[in-house]
Amino acid sequence: MASTLKGIDVLRADQFTLDEIDLIMDTAARFEAAVRAGGRLLNLAGKVLATLFYEPSTRTRLSFESAMLQLGGQVLSVAEAKTSSSAAKGETLFDTGKMIESYAHIAVIRHPVVGSAKELADGAVIPVMNGGDGAGQHPTQALLDLYTIRKERGRVQGLTIALAGDLKNGRTVHSLAALLATQEVRFYFVAPEALTMPGEITADLRARGVAIEETDDLAAALAQCDLVYMTRIQKERFADPEEYERLRHAYVLDMALVQRAKPGLIIMHPLPRVDEIATEVDAYEGAAYFRQAANGVPVRMALLALLLGLE
Repeated sequence: MASTLKGIDVLRADQFTLDEIDLIMDTAARFEAAVRAGGRLLNLAGKVLATLFYEPSTRTRLSFESAMLQLGGQVLSVAEAKTSSSAAKGETLFDTGKMIESYAHIAVIRHPVVGSAKELADGAVIPVMNGGDGAGQHPTQALLDLYTIRKERGRVQGLTIALAGDLKNGRTVHSLAALLATQEVRFYFVAPEALTMPGEITADLRARGVAIEETDDLAAALAQCDLVYMTRIQKERFADPEEYERLRHAYVLDMALVQRAKPGLIIMHPLPRVDEIATEVDAYEGAAYFRQAANGVPVRMALLALLLGLE
């Protein structure tokens, strides 16, 4: 099975087979257990990860770099690549891909333009991972989200899951919906009218037999759901600042809402949060978002090792 992942690019959440998803989840669990036990891992000794971030990042960049270091590898990092790399001189991503293959064995890119990761991958012979391309995809986030759901609920099949907030621009929810479509779940898409899930995504999911309810009523959805995936209203995706201000407080999940929700509700969020989850919710047992962020390390360890064939 490992040979099906060795050397590939990770560009979309829906590119994996069920067997490949299970392999990534199992490998992540094995690495997490090894790290927790204090083991010294050298799977990727002598290997180099290049991280190219053309947009701000905390969790994605640091968890990738931590994952590589914990496997004994090394990291070359270009932060604020839009201004601190040759992109400022007009270098294309295709040429950047040709360049980095001489310096690293694997790469991850975050970029504001949809399709940017594929352009880099087209130029590079080394594996490239999409760390977020504009409002497009964020496949490694979706994989760590799936890993989190498995840990928090013990299963994925049969769950009813709400995706709430900025569904129009949210690459995390685009990727997660695509990945979970293979897992026999039911969705509630909760968003104001201006920020609903793109029609092509809902149409594709329904064509695949996925049950979807679309609503702007968060409280009603929470009464039906086992898990809610909150997202922030993304200021950087708005051309009109007044439109952002109008929508930014569309949903605020506080303890009053949690107490009215289905018992045992799990709360996830890709972070950063702004004010869409009140800090009082942090003490709630089902608030999983910081545990979710921590799960990025073992999942990305698994991807690095599997793509390099050194798991």
